[in-house]
Amino acid sequence: MPPHLSADRSTAQPPGRGPVDALISQTRRLKGDVDAVRRGTPAGTSDPRDRWQRALYDLALHQLDDLDEHLAQLRDGPPPVPAPAGPAPATPGQDSPLSRVGSAEWNLLTDEASWSGELYRILGRDPAAPPLTLDELPSLVHDEDRPRLTAMVTGCLVDARPIDGEFRLMRPDGGVRTVHMMGEPVLGADGSTASMWAVLRDVSELRRHRRAVGETRDALHRRGQDAARTEHRLAAELREAVLPAWQGSLRLPRRGPRTLDVAARHLPSAAGAAAGGKWYDALELPDGAGLLSVGELTGQGVGTASGVAMLIGAMRGMAMSGTAPGPLMACLDRLLGAAGQPALGSGLCLRYRPETRSLLWARAGHPSPLLFRSGSGHALDAPEGVRLGTAPASPYGQAEERLEAGDLLLLHTDGLVPGRTGAASVRRLAALAPQFEKSGTAQECLLAVLREFGGGREDDACVLVARVTS
Repeated sequence: MPPHLSADRSTAQPPGRGPVDALISQTRRLKGDVDAVRRGTPAGTSDPRDRWQRALYDLALHQLDDLDEHLAQLRDGPPPVPAPAGPAPATPGQDSPLSRVGSAEWNLLTDEASWSGELYRILGRDPAAPPLTLDELPSLVHDEDRPRLTAMVTGCLVDARPIDGEFRLMRPDGGVRTVHMMGEPVLGADGSTASMWAVLRDVSELRRHRRAVGETRDALHRRGQDAARTEHRLAAELREAVLPAWQGSLRLPRRGPRTLDVAARHLPSAAGAAAGGKWYDALELPDGAGLLSVGELTGQGVGTASGVAMLIGAMRGMAMSGTAPGPLMACLDRLLGAAGQPALGSGLCLRYRPETRSLLWARAGHPSPLLFRSGSGHALDAPEGVRLGTAPASPYGQAEERLEAGDLLLLHTDGLVPGRTGAASVRRLAALAPQFEKSGTAQECLLAVLREFGGGREDDACVLVARVTS
């Protein structure tokens, strides 16, 4: 390997000026473009995103400044070593731009050291002082970084490994500079290490800008996390406010024979994901009938929760006015399509008349109710009905079912049976029939569902059970 020469050696010849001048011109044009965009970014703002963008622009400009200066050095060649009478810089801020890169060579055979003038300026040392030997160099290094420097130098001299690392240097004026050192062993004629050559670059400002970028990025991340937690909390509170206030079980209607014993539950996901758009509802209507519903609106967060509130409110109002389940679903479809932020949804709407034990129901792309009777269960045949928000003016059919004393209805949203949908989900739920047969109340049946499917879910779900009492 030919020996490396320091940047001060007269034998180091600069490259042709033409190509380097062209690179310098390109760099300066790019600096101007970046600075023009940077000036449009607010300075001194409290917004973490603005601060992060400003810090990135500052870092890019600093790196382009370094590139400009290094290309200029490459074009002009190394400057001479300053005269011994020249004073060392008083503070780091007074360093010349060209003092950011210095070089050194340590001769292992003669124990002589040779430093460039730039290295003296980086270290803030008197140019008249002799350069430090490899044994003396650690005295300038921060205590915590000395083992790193020692390991790099040892690896270079003993194992001929290149040096590539950073450490902090303590200047005589008390300043601390971060230096990036790159070097290689220089081999003698016999193949042994004769000397060590290194280039040291002051990267203090670069690291400062990078820290600023990292700090603003972290602040922006924390702000995003805080906003997500706030939205999650608000969505959960809104969903809880929308779901029925009754706890335990409910009778529909509250008085009289042939009532429905109703119990329901919202099951959160195991991961505690943001509140989704799933709901259940049960309501006694003015004519003594009972309204049962479950459904789901796509999405998460406050916007979805407010959409659920809108749908439940509209459903209750239309049901109170006597609207049948099929036309009611058609109205919900039009309402969802007219919303400012269109979304997709699915749902079931059931109207139970106690005097005849009749059930009139409609669906919008939702799993059918399951009917359990005499120790077995099956899904009811579904009438026509596509998902809400998919096809405007789509027809929604109705189906009627005559119930018997002791019958149990199970309504649910997707996700109740983890990892199962469609027919597979129906089979798993129908297998609960023997447990339902032994349970006397809707609440006991609900607890059987929760024991079987209450945990380990990736998505939240709602389930509602209703038993005909007599």
